[in-house]
Amino acid sequence: MHGRRLPSWAWVTALTAGALVAVTFLAVEAGNGSRPTATAPTAQVKPTASPSPKAAASPGLGEDVKHQVPTASGEGRRIVYSLGEQRVWLVDPNNNYDDSFAVWPGTISPEKGSYAVSFRRDDGVGSDGVSIEHIVYFAVKEGMSIAFSNAVDGAAPSPAPGVSTGGIRVATTAGGAIWKFGALGTKISVVD
Repeated sequence: MHGRRLPSWAWVTALTAGALVAVTFLAVEAGNGSRPTATAPTAQVKPTASPSPKAAASPGLGEDVKHQVPTASGEGRRIVYSLGEQRVWLVDPNNNYDDSFAVWPGTISPEKGSYAVSFRRDDGVGSDGVSIEHIVYFAVKEGMSIAFSNAVDGAAPSPAPGVSTGGIRVATTAGGAIWKFGALGTKISVVD
């Protein structure tokens, strides 16, 4: 006995339905790990001490803990820098973020407010004498330029007694991410 053969349009319909089920399943699974948005409640995470040598070796991209973007940081595509949390977020136009990482602030911090990337340099020497790269300038305070950067050798800054620094240091990978994200004119929001 021979079975009845399905027309080719039936196979196409069955395959399309199966593909839609698979895509829907994957979208639901991806949604369960969705990124926080600026409208989500803010988790207040306050550092209790400066980074330990172990923490200083690898802060930044790929951290297990997700930190939410501060709600008072504005809207749209921007870099958000929290003075209190010592953390930076790279926020997309829909108020989601891909990257968030810890920073080591200098001795001179910018005032809270809105800024824009005003100048960029591939490399240079910080006011602490360290070779740095991915320098993204956005403010001046007390005659000191304030910028994000990373040490070329990837080292965390050590407090330099009596030296005023405006550099906000990040890990090497984070420095590359800020450099790529922070084109001239990119908004920067500095919050508590």
